[in-house]
Amino acid sequence: MNHIEDIEAFCLRLPGTSYDFPFGEDTMVFRVMGKIFLLTGIMNVPISLNLKAEPEQALEWREQYDAVQPGYHMNKKHWNTVKLDGSISSEFIREMILHSYERVKSGLTKKQKEELASL
Repeated sequence: MNHIEDIEAFCLRLPGTSYDFPFGEDTMVFRVMGKIFLLTGIMNVPISLNLKAEPEQALEWREQYDAVQPGYHMNKKHWNTVKLDGSISSEFIREMILHSYERVKSGLTKKQKEELASL
């Protein structure tokens, strides 16, 4: 999972997911029901992802992987920046993306959750 196309394809398979470029043409933002769960700079080499995480999980991943740092320009308690430098397996990157998606999904309103369930 070293290409932006891989990230995009994976994210868009998740129900209720869309993307846009609200911060300019270089920053791709993935959302579930309008709420951000992943940001990435499409021109960055290597690619880096900002992903939401449970605070304890965020710290654990930072301790476990040099490529995981506190979220750049984000709330560092809840967000990590993950550099896709080859030191983390594609499978685990997908797990971190799913974790972020699920964290954001769990915070949706009841109406949004019902709408998501109907998709």
